[in-house]
Amino acid sequence: MKGKRMSKVSVIIPNYNGKKYLRDCLDAMECQSFRDFEVLLIDNGSDDGSGDLIRKEYPWVRLIFLRENTGFCGAVNQGIRNSASPFVILLNNDTVADKNFIKELLKAIEDKPQAFSCQAKLLKMKEQDKMDDGGNYYCALGWAFAQGKGRPERDYSREKKIFAACGGAAIYRREILDRTGLFDEEHFAYLEDIDIGYRGRLLGYENWYCPDAKVFHVGSGTTGSRYNLFKVRYSSRNNVYLLYKNMPFLQILWNSPLLITGFAVKAAFFAARGFGKEYLSGLKNGIVISVKNKDKKFKADSPKRYFAIQLELYKNLGKLLKK
Repeated sequence: MKGKRMSKVSVIIPNYNGKKYLRDCLDAMECQSFRDFEVLLIDNGSDDGSGDLIRKEYPWVRLIFLRENTGFCGAVNQGIRNSASPFVILLNNDTVADKNFIKELLKAIEDKPQAFSCQAKLLKMKEQDKMDDGGNYYCALGWAFAQGKGRPERDYSREKKIFAACGGAAIYRREILDRTGLFDEEHFAYLEDIDIGYRGRLLGYENWYCPDAKVFHVGSGTTGSRYNLFKVRYSSRNNVYLLYKNMPFLQILWNSPLLITGFAVKAAFFAARGFGKEYLSGLKNGIVISVKNKDKKFKADSPKRYFAIQLELYKNLGKLLKK
């Protein structure tokens, strides 16, 4: 897989104390039908022996060990910077990829000249006939959501354009990453894939869902649960930051009635589960980091992109209401 010449694809796997998942994940990489790829495992300062496992059992993996936890964004950026392949695949450590995973993702993105990213079909590890993620969307309420979660996988077998690819199993075109910039490390984790997909859309590129590439996903392999203090705080924080970065002021103002409604509903939802203070604290912190990072405002290459995305935000709201 790794030779002296540059590989066609670099597979980047971020890891933080995920030793229990690594054998299954990497064994699946060894069985890939497509062979012109390398694997970079970026370890975020794990203390569970992950590094020793890689060194002893998977010498073909390029291990980059970081001294501290830099989050998903910091880890994958290190992997991207330490690779030179024209295509980059991001893959969660708590996944098992189908043998044609790399082959199908590469085929999908090469067939679409305007594609920035292509996402695999993510299936639940314990219920392999059920969807985990069939494409990521962002709507006018300021909510991000995954299409198809928990539904029969047979209903999500059609290739289609999506708002953004889930960074847990997706391929990106490096030449476009040079235009969008890498993952914003201020996000640390959560919504960073929506953010970078949004940036690609503002430049006129496309993101796709490609169901022929399949991955089985444990889910919450690093944070340990669907809802927790860390996830609630960072998700709400990053939602504010995402809006600030990618929407001009007038578009934020236009969407404000729906955005306020969306934030209020979420606040009530998390309050009912004991996370109300964390959610509100995250919103406040999101405003603080938005002001701090005002120089990171991302501009579209044409005003018409904002209008096209605004229409899509309304359309995605309709998708959400039909769920």
